[in-house]
Amino acid sequence: MQHQYVARETGEVRTETLFADRIVNLLYSKARETVPVLLKALTGARMSSVLGYVNYDFSLGSKLAGNSRFIETLGIDLNECVDPLHTLNTPRAIFERKICYWRKREMPNDPAVVVSPADAKVLVGSLCDQQALFIKDKFFDFEELLGKDRRHWLDEFHRGDFAVFRLTPEKYHYNHSPVAGEVVDIYELEGGYHSCNPGAIVALATPYSKNKRVVTVIDTDVPNGTGVGLVAMVEVVALMIGEIVQAYSDERYANPRNVRVGQFLRKGAPKSLYRPGSSTDVLIFQRGRVRFDSDLVSNMYNQHATSRFSRGFGMQLVETDVRVRSSIARAVRRY
Repeated sequence: MQHQYVARETGEVRTETLFADRIVNLLYSKARETVPVLLKALTGARMSSVLGYVNYDFSLGSKLAGNSRFIETLGIDLNECVDPLHTLNTPRAIFERKICYWRKREMPNDPAVVVSPADAKVLVGSLCDQQALFIKDKFFDFEELLGKDRRHWLDEFHRGDFAVFRLTPEKYHYNHSPVAGEVVDIYELEGGYHSCNPGAIVALATPYSKNKRVVTVIDTDVPNGTGVGLVAMVEVVALMIGEIVQAYSDERYANPRNVRVGQFLRKGAPKSLYRPGSSTDVLIFQRGRVRFDSDLVSNMYNQHATSRFSRGFGMQLVETDVRVRSSIARAVRRY
């Protein structure tokens, strides 16, 4: 079954090229039921690291990287890149590329706007059963995602809203801060390295809360903040993603450093880097603090798009392709 999404800038329905789709579908439809030990082994840290090396560092990969057809197939615009083109000589170098985001990914000036943390395909939803966007236990188990022992944050984000950003291998792999605010907590949760292929997501219940992830909680109700309350940014690893490198820079990519409690994050600034592969960002908002952009909501119900999520979850769920630092929501005024 094909998987389609909506291109935000044109409204066009497009078909996604799914990498290793047949292998992933076979693994999650058959091995999960008949050989669970095999699935566990393939989605463990060691095997994920090996797969990443073979795909992104091995000498064969180096030859592929120099092939213009390979780059064109991925749809990568090398004119966006910061580094000289001759240095992009392996798949890893291509997938960890830096871009001139200050020119190529302009950001709205409105301080009340929340922006996309990545070049990705996005779905938005609510954890509140009284909201039209209510989507429960499809992509993650809320308590498991944030950590069942993190009772304070579970209470703060109870019945809130969320956005899921699915990065695919050809995407720019830096995450940017979606809001301006002060970091009040950051912690890592252990887990597996399951694929973010739509077929695997449908087959494996709530996969994003089962994978290794980093949770950053940002208070935006501070001076010069975005004013949308607390925001949990969850960076989720996937198959062949070895780690999430925290690499925050106030100006472009200069002087990258770890993200720490008490640090102020500028909206739209680079925050972290995924190692190559596919991966996911999840943003969790407190209830009633944001209103998602209307096109992202309406695109979810597009009747002309064939989505694996729609068939697998029994409700119309069509993603929108968004660019990092573009608007996804805005603050709801509080009187």
